[in-house]
Amino acid sequence: MGKISAVLNVIDEEIELLPRALASIENLADEIVIVDMTTSPKEVKTIGVRFNARICPHERVNYVELIRNFGIIKATNEWVLILDPDEEIPPTLAKKLKELVKKNEYAYFRIPRKNIVFGKWLRHSRWWPDYNIRFFKKGSVSWSEIIHAVPITSGRGADLPEKEEYAITHHNYQTIEQFLDRMNRYTTVASNMKIKEGYRFIWRDMVQKPSSEFLSRYFAGEGYKDGLHGLTLALLQAFSEIILYIKIWQKEKFLEQAISAKEIENEFGSLMNDVRFWLADMSIKTKDIISSLPDRIIRKLSEKNA
Repeated sequence: MGKISAVLNVIDEEIELLPRALASIENLADEIVIVDMTTSPKEVKTIGVRFNARICPHERVNYVELIRNFGIIKATNEWVLILDPDEEIPPTLAKKLKELVKKNEYAYFRIPRKNIVFGKWLRHSRWWPDYNIRFFKKGSVSWSEIIHAVPITSGRGADLPEKEEYAITHHNYQTIEQFLDRMNRYTTVASNMKIKEGYRFIWRDMVQKPSSEFLSRYFAGEGYKDGLHGLTLALLQAFSEIILYIKIWQKEKFLEQAISAKEIENEFGSLMNDVRFWLADMSIKTKDIISSLPDRIIRKLSEKNA
């Protein structure tokens, strides 16, 4: 049976999380590779020794896609598992991965992630099932250097079932400070990339992009089913979009753009129409089928006559 190498990239903020992640793969991985980007190599080495891990030093990078391929190259086994320090592999998933190696039918797998944000598992808001390619034969998957990019694959792939027992547990944002810190780093990188791609700031995007992000997560993604957590995260991610476009404007020296009262009226009028549509959709979805039938009929007739 093929052997498994687990690859973890660690930065200073994640050192204290590392033992939990390593303990979850202790009986799964035949080899553990830790790419150390911290300023505390002795501390990382001490943790690594406990789990018989191999330490590979590397300078810190702004986001993980820049380092993925480096860690994969350092792995020596046929199969590679990518795990972040704020993640865990539950025993049910570990058992499943061993079975997949034994069957040897696919080159790579997309694994769902159970995102725990501010202490709650988000089952909606486009945070579930959050499939990621994290388990593959070496040579079949590689990453580009684009932030949050989907990796490049070759060969046949498959998805693990959309079930909690087959999901990576991701202890995502634990504090608002953590969210804001990452948001600041990610929006700086994303703004630079958009400018390189030829984008020029348009004031409408500062309205349209954040509102689209909020509506897609809170309403289309049924974030309202995640309660206050869903509302908070949808607002925070909309805010992140605002910051992204303001940073682009900043790079353009805050160049003024003419905005008429009519244009503002049109933009926010269109936004309010979208909000009304999604409020009606939410109202229908949160009622039982029988009681919502009149609303569904009226809505269909309205769409037909529009």
